[in-house]
Amino acid sequence: MMKTVTCTAPVNIAVIKYWGKRDETLILPLNDSISFTLSQDEMCAKTTISISPTFKEDKFWLNGKEESLENPRIQNCLKEVRRRASKRKHESGVEGTLNWHIHICSKNNFPTAAGLASSAAGYACLVYALGQVYGIEGDLSSVARQGSGSACRSIYGGLVQWYKGEEDDGTDSVAQSIAPPEHFPDLRVVICVANDGRKKTGSTIGMRRTVLTSRLMQYRIQESVISRTAAMKKAIKEKDWSKFCDLTMADSNEMHAVCQDTSPPCVYMNDTSHTVAALIHQYNDVKTTSGNVNHKVCYTFDAGPNACLFVPGAVVGELLGLLMRAFPPSPTQNTDTYITGIPIQPTDLTRELKSLAEEDGQPTGKLKYLIHTKIGDGPRDLTGSSTSLLDLSTGLPKQEDGNGVSP
Repeated sequence: MMKTVTCTAPVNIAVIKYWGKRDETLILPLNDSISFTLSQDEMCAKTTISISPTFKEDKFWLNGKEESLENPRIQNCLKEVRRRASKRKHESGVEGTLNWHIHICSKNNFPTAAGLASSAAGYACLVYALGQVYGIEGDLSSVARQGSGSACRSIYGGLVQWYKGEEDDGTDSVAQSIAPPEHFPDLRVVICVANDGRKKTGSTIGMRRTVLTSRLMQYRIQESVISRTAAMKKAIKEKDWSKFCDLTMADSNEMHAVCQDTSPPCVYMNDTSHTVAALIHQYNDVKTTSGNVNHKVCYTFDAGPNACLFVPGAVVGELLGLLMRAFPPSPTQNTDTYITGIPIQPTDLTRELKSLAEEDGQPTGKLKYLIHTKIGDGPRDLTGSSTSLLDLSTGLPKQEDGNGVSP
């Protein structure tokens, strides 16, 4: 009498940023945004949901700890999925399951609340899994949006646009795929983790402050982000990588400028963040001078200090070699623990790039580690009892053995 599904969902990184809401309750943004969905092989949220008539109450576990399910955003997602499911109650079994209690167990395989888009992956995974449990068909991005705005973009793979919409009820504020994962062939992603701890000012609070106090934000919403979004879509359609890079970095810089223009300021980047950004500009100067504009690299920073670099596959080994030389690992790390994700060996640097690295060279440990990944697809269904986070006989989280493995 227990129904169980397990799913994973990806992180997405915006190249045109979402920062600021026109409706706090429905989570409706002030502007459109565009993002890349990252591979789930290196970074993902995983959620198991069980429903059963034998459960006594609703329960929720996050990253190994039981949490309250009274979170309004989780409740909004759950209510909307059940509302949609209720329209199908004439189908066998659907009406009865709507009254069953629910157990939700979720975990991320990367740091939570550190500016690495954990909420986007988490809520996308929750909503996708709920949709599988209750048999919901059609677009789920508007439901995921009610959990975390950027979660709506993690419902799809590749390049995704979240439309701000015009309707007061948010029915037209949805995400849609605008290009497949392979649109920019062999594109790689390098995330430079400067700090994997919880950020001091959460995105929700930061956005609210910015909308209320930043005059620069008004210019962004009314002028710059509109034209930049149009230019970005043109660059994507034409596969103009150099223009794509310039627009991505410009939008990241502007978002953090409006955060600084907030009262009190919301400071997400740190000295290491700025040093990474400066190094990327220097690297691009070298590539542009040599005529290799298709080998440019671009950075973007979400609400945190960690740089996300989009890197053509032809130069990813070189770029990693540059980062390792400019930001050497701590004495306790080797290459395999410093560069995680897709296995790769950094390549030797030219004399010019060695000079750049030495010019910007930092003490060991300024970057905690690097994540080497790529562009990926949307949420996945997992099959088999071994994939479940819940014990299929009790509906409770599996107990880990002494080696940290769930039996």
